[in-house]
Amino acid sequence: MKKIINSPDNYIKEMLEGIYIAHADDLTCVDGDLQVLVTKHKKEGKVGIVTGGGSGHLPLFLGYVGKGMIDGCAVGDVFQSPSVDQAVALTREADSGAGVLYIYGNYNGDIFTFRPAADEVEMEDDIETAEVLGADDVASAGPSAPGEKSTRRGVAGIFFVYKCAGAAADKMLSLEEVKRVAEKASNNVRTMGVALTPCTVPRVGKPSFEIDDDEMEIGMGIHGEPGIRRGKLEPADQIVDEMLEKIVGDLPYENGDEVAVLVNGLGATPLDEQYIVTRRIHQVLEEKGIKVYKYYVGEYATAIEMAGFSISLLKLDDELKEYIDHPVDTPFFKQV
Repeated sequence: MKKIINSPDNYIKEMLEGIYIAHADDLTCVDGDLQVLVTKHKKEGKVGIVTGGGSGHLPLFLGYVGKGMIDGCAVGDVFQSPSVDQAVALTREADSGAGVLYIYGNYNGDIFTFRPAADEVEMEDDIETAEVLGADDVASAGPSAPGEKSTRRGVAGIFFVYKCAGAAADKMLSLEEVKRVAEKASNNVRTMGVALTPCTVPRVGKPSFEIDDDEMEIGMGIHGEPGIRRGKLEPADQIVDEMLEKIVGDLPYENGDEVAVLVNGLGATPLDEQYIVTRRIHQVLEEKGIKVYKYYVGEYATAIEMAGFSISLLKLDDELKEYIDHPVDTPFFKQV
């Protein structure tokens, strides 16, 4: 294992200390717990939006705490959920009198953290809560039947859920309305990724899986979950074509639709390569008559130092475009 760290045991603590030092004007922790991070710019009467999950995905989840997005985040160790007590403390701090919306990925560990926390704060503190799960990974499961819960993983597309819900909350909409907007975004985003290398969890000290230098895995999750196909590394255009075929066909998208596109590096993919991917996405969508309203390119949800990328498409209407355009000011993401 080759990493710029001091000790695997202090990996999360020292990373968080660095974040608080670098962004001291904007972020603070709750009750001295570094793993429960909140904005210093609390807006009274606004719906609080909180999230959480395992560390190792920066800028997800911590990086989106700030003006116009989310109000707080609880993180566990690398790829591990925070505790119920941390979610409770986070909820209490994020509440400004209008209730709190949980937005988190569709993983059992996070579900078992946030749902008991919601029960506790509703019973003990009379804080109204609601939840919306990110479940955008088309490689992880088929579409759910009407009225059924999705079994898909939440991956980078949750960025769009934060973006739209955060804008709705910033406009002082009610908890019911902010939840509706978040659900609308979640229901209209689809993602697929490809991995070229494994990542190494510091406490484990060895790669999470093995893949040959000349191989790729289509559909791999952000914790190294198995994808749908492993094979020889192909040219960028062929990889994009395969991924977009599954993403576009899943909703499905139609001629004349408008979308926001997220090209997300998984931690070790140069921006040069991400823009080669962006070029091909634009060509394919143009051929299909799908108009791109806005591109986001960079690292938005990583897997430590995994090489690879994901593509997320958010199908837009006039309402979602308004929320996508809303200004944001967070330590890791800004939009004027």
